[in-house]
Amino acid sequence: MSPTRPPADPPGDDTLDLRVDDLVALLTRGAPPQPPADTVPDAPDASITSVPSVSATPAPGAPSGVLFRGGLPHREPLDGDLLDSVASWSPAATPAGSFRLVPVRLERDLPLLVRWMNDPAVSAFWELAGPETVTAEHLRAQLEGDGRSVPCLGLLDGTPMSYFEIYRADLDPLARHYPARPHDTGVHLLIGGVTDRGRGIGTTLLRAVADLILDHRPRCTRVLAEPDLRNTPSVSAFLGGGFRYAAEVDLPDKKAALMIRDRALRHVL
Repeated sequence: MSPTRPPADPPGDDTLDLRVDDLVALLTRGAPPQPPADTVPDAPDASITSVPSVSATPAPGAPSGVLFRGGLPHREPLDGDLLDSVASWSPAATPAGSFRLVPVRLERDLPLLVRWMNDPAVSAFWELAGPETVTAEHLRAQLEGDGRSVPCLGLLDGTPMSYFEIYRADLDPLARHYPARPHDTGVHLLIGGVTDRGRGIGTTLLRAVADLILDHRPRCTRVLAEPDLRNTPSVSAFLGGGFRYAAEVDLPDKKAALMIRDRALRHVL
């Protein structure tokens, strides 16, 4: 299916109003000093630094180390960790208990995730029902990728009860459909156990995960989500979790509600 025309920029805070030269100066502030011109540094490991969807061809006059995506300067971290070490993030205290994100290990977590994905209430929106190879392929694409998306189990008081994908929205195909900013971070969520649904836990966890992202990713100014507009409980959970409705977005596989939680508004909403 061919991509649909991107929507107009949402009003207000969703517009990128910095000039390019201001943004270059901001992104390069605090960058490590460049080696003298007569020295040649060791070439970095390409498997660590390569980001296929980002153009590695700098624009004329661009500062060293700045890549350009969509015409805007974009600096990638030198250590290749695109999401600031999700595995090291501290747990969050919530009204429902202590919550922690734990990156998925395929050999340990696949049976549980297959069971959740085959729940009709989940498969209607995730579309990963079927044999375990279907879910395994979905997970493996992230686990063996460049780190722009990290699949995680959500543990509440030590018990796995939800699944999250924390991803770089600005490096995702989603960025073609809204005015992306560097380090925008996206969230996908499912609540695994039937007994955990409909009790407001989704709202609680979404607020907790957004706070974890903003606490551990200082370069991220916004947390985003794009639930299916038909999934009313999910949209309501995001609204209750401090996200605001920004726009209706036509994606190749669904009509979505673009939900945004702004760092500047995190203590207000």
